[in-house]
Amino acid sequence: MTITERMQRRMTNAIANWSRRRHGPDQEPVTITNKRIYILPTRLGLMFATTVVTMGIGGMNYGNNLALMLSFLLTALGFVAMHHTHRNLAGLRVHSLANEPVFAGQRLNIQLAIDNPTIQTRLALQAETRFNGESLQAQPIHVGNDIQGITSIGVVSQRRGWLSTDRITIATRYPFGLFRGWTILHLPLRCLVYPKPSERSSTPPPSEFDTRNTQDLHRGDEEFAGLRTFHPGDSPKRIAWKAYAREQGLLTKQYAGAAISTCLLDWDALAGLDVETRLSRLCRWVIDSHQQGIAYGLKLPGFIADPALNEAHRVRCLNALALFQSDARGSS
Repeated sequence: MTITERMQRRMTNAIANWSRRRHGPDQEPVTITNKRIYILPTRLGLMFATTVVTMGIGGMNYGNNLALMLSFLLTALGFVAMHHTHRNLAGLRVHSLANEPVFAGQRLNIQLAIDNPTIQTRLALQAETRFNGESLQAQPIHVGNDIQGITSIGVVSQRRGWLSTDRITIATRYPFGLFRGWTILHLPLRCLVYPKPSERSSTPPPSEFDTRNTQDLHRGDEEFAGLRTFHPGDSPKRIAWKAYAREQGLLTKQYAGAAISTCLLDWDALAGLDVETRLSRLCRWVIDSHQQGIAYGLKLPGFIADPALNEAHRVRCLNALALFQSDARGSS
């Protein structure tokens, strides 16, 4: 890292800390007012200013009116560019969007919505944040008048638990790149990260017959119960070929009367493994059991989920694995 980059980072952090003390935590949606916009010349802007000043001094020394006129014209152009950079941010409204949970190691997107209630089109808006000491930037977007733009910052999740950031920067270098205008938003953005599933080297614990007479329409073999849309992975034997011949689409037969198999995914069954390895293995078992149609329960220290087979149960179990001992670990 160069000395210039270090100085720039220190200055950015100092401004961000001062901005937080000044404005405090933001409530959504956040309107970008004139008092929240900061502007500094870019490297190109400094070179431009140096060139203009040198040209002006040379024009005065040699009495060259054409050089003086050009330096004054470029100076005026610089002030106009600074005004447009400021105007490109003023009045925008920003709020966060829901972020879907991901598994550790996957890429998640921190999504923001930028509303432009004015008639002026806003160009080259870029969202930025810092995570684990790394500066992350979204692709620049343009937001037309009375239109909502969606931007997302990609983050690779390394650890399970809550991945959070409370500082988002909306910046622009429009129109000529001579100035960088930005505003700092303090929004509590976070996304839940599930444990990374282990490899499919082991199978879930042996299944047991469900004595509660629960039936699974997807896996029964006795009484015909109807048709449903074909899903990848369905057995070819279950496909309603007659309906397909009548051009009714690809359908799968459903049967009722078969009891669901159940299994208990127990933390104690993985004794001898470290915490993260156990969670990774249990996460794999939850995914596989759900895909195979096996009703599963989950038992962790301080958490017990009775066997079930639905999406809400899957989410509940994965959330429990993601947040296991999160107080002791600290948030991601």
